[in-house]
Amino acid sequence: MKTEDNTFEHKMWRKSLGLALVFAAILIGEARPVGGRGSFVQTKGRQFVRDGRAFFFNGFNSYWLMNMASDPSTRVKVTETFVQASRYGMNVARTWAFNDGGSRPLQKSPGSYDEDMFKGLDFVVSEAGKHGIYLILTLVNNWEGYGGKKQYVQWARDKGQSLNNDDDFFTNPMVKGFFKNHMKAVLTRVNSITGQAYKDDSTILAWELVNEPRCQSDLSGKAVQEWVAEMASHVKSIDRKHLLDIGLEGFYGESTPEKKQNNPGGIGVGTDFISNNRIPQVDFATIHIYPDQWLPGANEEAQGAFVRKWMQSHMEDSKRVIGKPLVVAEFGKSSKSPNFNVRSRDSYFEDIFTQVYKCATTGGPCGGALFWQLMDLGMETWSDGYEVILQNSPSTAAAISRQSNRISSLNPNHN
Repeated sequence: MKTEDNTFEHKMWRKSLGLALVFAAILIGEARPVGGRGSFVQTKGRQFVRDGRAFFFNGFNSYWLMNMASDPSTRVKVTETFVQASRYGMNVARTWAFNDGGSRPLQKSPGSYDEDMFKGLDFVVSEAGKHGIYLILTLVNNWEGYGGKKQYVQWARDKGQSLNNDDDFFTNPMVKGFFKNHMKAVLTRVNSITGQAYKDDSTILAWELVNEPRCQSDLSGKAVQEWVAEMASHVKSIDRKHLLDIGLEGFYGESTPEKKQNNPGGIGVGTDFISNNRIPQVDFATIHIYPDQWLPGANEEAQGAFVRKWMQSHMEDSKRVIGKPLVVAEFGKSSKSPNFNVRSRDSYFEDIFTQVYKCATTGGPCGGALFWQLMDLGMETWSDGYEVILQNSPSTAAAISRQSNRISSLNPNHN
């Protein structure tokens, strides 16, 4: 990867850019960050709390943080991203704490780790604390990106296991053992920068079991339900200080078949928003929202109607049925979608932000929202079409800042 340009001209450009961003943040209403090291975020009923008082947040996803931080020539992008986020009042980030097999892995093989990559994650945790940002750390991927359940199943095959498909990740004892060991390795990791074990670091808001779990081979939901119960208990046996979520997209399942009509296309994916989140060791629920992926060909009006119905349904169920807080953990609009324009993205963000704020002002349960995804300048090779580069997107940055301000104003300790 390209090394940082340290010429005098480049340093002066960066300084000028930084001043411009500060003034821009002031003009659009800068929110003060309220995350970071010091107090653990907990839950009380349907709300997040910190120091016994309600805690609401606004934030982002940046899955790439550990990878960029593991290379000294690119780790400045991590710092700059946290600086940007903090300036615009964002105080929670969700990112990967896994990279299984493949090139530049965190976990090279079951139980074997690359120390340089782990030091990259150490840097992410340390920098987040410095800049007042809490972290949600995801422990494995449902998808093939960065290894995921496919890599775990392959590791078991390499050791002689006869497995049918990638969904055996949820049921095979050897695979589950590999994953339990990984969770323990991450939770008990002692940060090489701070000297603190991750399980004792309040910069981490929560552990997330798996990004977007799906089990198409068992649409009854039994496999995922049992897996979540087992893995959640394992996490809590190691770490009772931090919150835990599953990583669900929000699909309804067999416990409420009448609600499956709310799923995009009415489909099931082997998960169950209600029964999965009612497992006692799971502390809060999550949903993701991708109307341009889930409703291909739908116009902007139809997508907007779906988004509002999806959010309202899950807010109501989190409040009345599950009794736990809810986070909109991913939402985004791709610039690669047909007819994309920044105006439609801003409108989509504002719609979600407004519903989160209204929910928060009426007693929850929605604690906050995290858009997918925040990137810094000069990261074109990491583009997936969904990135927001604040320096290049002033109207989107303004929408994010406004939400940060009004959400943080609901926190009792807001200054």
